[in-house]
Amino acid sequence: MASMSQLDTELIIESIPQVDDGNHERFTHIVLEGYTPEGGDFVPVDNSVVGGIINSTPVKALCGKVWVPGRDPKKYPLCPTCKEIAQSLGWDLPNG
Repeated sequence: MASMSQLDTELIIESIPQVDDGNHERFTHIVLEGYTPEGGDFVPVDNSVVGGIINSTPVKALCGKVWVPGRDPKKYPLCPTCKEIAQSLGWDLPNG
């Protein structure tokens, strides 16, 4: 059994928040806003990116990241996980 001082140290280390500069892990993400079944109408599945920007509501990317959109996605590279998922689903992705 660990002594009280060891437990205190572990708890303190685990409670220190991770701080990043906000730019080194930025990617453009792919968000599935809905789908159109064959011969059917568009079916929304979650918040849209435009709605997220206007209403400051979070959206969810294919990779699972949840965030409130607000930056120009053209400034960042495509998320490799989103890209891999989209390609595995047979989706065509734009170049660039």
